Amino acid sequence: MDVDVLFAGVAVSDFKAAQAWYEGFFARPPDVVAHEEEVMWQATERGWLYIFRDADHAGNSIVAMAVPDIEAVVTALEARGVFTGPIERESDAGRKAVVLDPDGNSIAIIEVARDG
Repeated sequence: MDVDVLFAGVAVSDFKAAQAWYEGFFARPPDVVAHEEEVMWQATERGWLYIFRDADHAGNSIVAMAVPDIEAVVTALEARGVFTGPIERESDAGRKAVVLDPDGNSIAIIEVARDG
């Protein structure tokens, strides 16, 4: 299977509150407004995260984002009022810190261990 672009969807209950929180998370407004209850941020060249109002499914999303410097990302998030859990080692694979949005959706910030 060839995939050109990946979209990760996150269901939220209070769309306006969630949009404000994700604007703080990404440090910018959404890149695309699909409609009044769905917006998207481009996280990488071919990866997007979008939020949409769906109260019945809110709080059940799990997203992971790999970053090159986890300390820098966690520090920047905290400066914007977005707090993660502690940075923890994930065996030899790398390190991870988890942040929960207002609905309890989980976003793992991961730093993959590099050989040599």
